[in-house]
Amino acid sequence: MPSPTVDDTVLDALFEVLRQRRHAAPEESYVASLHHKGLNKILEKIGEEATETLLAAKDAESGEQSKQQALIAETADLWFHSLVMLSHLGLDHQAVINELARRFGVSGHDEKASRNKT
Repeated sequence: MPSPTVDDTVLDALFEVLRQRRHAAPEESYVASLHHKGLNKILEKIGEEATETLLAAKDAESGEQSKQQALIAETADLWFHSLVMLSHLGLDHQAVINELARRFGVSGHDEKASRNKT
């Protein structure tokens, strides 16, 4: 995978790699093999990675550095497979970033309270 430049982010660079590999030969690319197997396989991988992330989080609660690093690695796997899913569905990671930005600074409590007033 090419290293991101100063002008782009890791997510942007990864998105481009995912885009390029989507239609590659399945035997030459892990990402292509996931796309070739279809959405259900990608979702299965997300479920697997989510479970591994949950288990790693429980272990990381001890504060042990190696357990915390394992949690970071599992979270990276979860994010990666989530990006593959978005790519498979023709969606851009930027839409997720935009949604997070839209929510930034809005209290969850305030947002929920405003729904109860209507």
